[in-house]
Amino acid sequence: MGGKTAIALGLVAGLVAGGLIVGGVIALAPVPGVVAPTTSPVAGVSGAPSASALPSVLPSEEPSGSGESASPEEPSESTAAEAFGVGEPAPPLVLPLVGGDTIDLATLRGKPVWVNFMATWCEPCRDELPLMAGFAARYEDSGLVLLAVDIKEDESAVQTFFQDLNLFFPVGLDADGKAQADWGAIALPVHFWVDKDGIVRDGALGGIGPDVMAAGLGRILPGVTVTP
Repeated sequence: MGGKTAIALGLVAGLVAGGLIVGGVIALAPVPGVVAPTTSPVAGVSGAPSASALPSVLPSEEPSGSGESASPEEPSESTAAEAFGVGEPAPPLVLPLVGGDTIDLATLRGKPVWVNFMATWCEPCRDELPLMAGFAARYEDSGLVLLAVDIKEDESAVQTFFQDLNLFFPVGLDADGKAQADWGAIALPVHFWVDKDGIVRDGALGGIGPDVMAAGLGRILPGVTVTP
């Protein structure tokens, strides 16, 4: 996925500067040598969609020379492509699943896959997951696979977390943070939409609402009308 350093820097610098943050909160993911906030639970899969959408963040204003607020600059397609590796093959992703078994993204070739990097201590992650599960259930017949990737947490905590939310889709455990590094997911939550050929077609830094989710899914479900 074209230079992992570029992707990582793009997620924090490029997305913040370009205004690609759609939700109001960004949770920095744990990195080696840094102790992450303690939390519990993980594991699970589909449930009913959330009734409320998440709020969008207001663009920051910068003073212009005349003393008036300058209009926020719209993010360019090239910024998004650099930040999320859009148009490039998705990095390898082989992880143990909550509850046993293993998932390998390569074996899902032929199916569109929505990959979400998250953690139980991340509030935007908790808010998004039920809504994501609703989309997964609606478009399951189109082959959609929703895969959550929990970062550096205990399996029992993750399992409890998803059970409490009544969600039951595949949850991979990135115990050592390798997948996090490979995908450049240094802030949580992060979404990647991967098409049936294994190419990343869109990405978003959460928390996000149904409109952004539908737009991402529309790029990996050709011929399907995806509604929020």
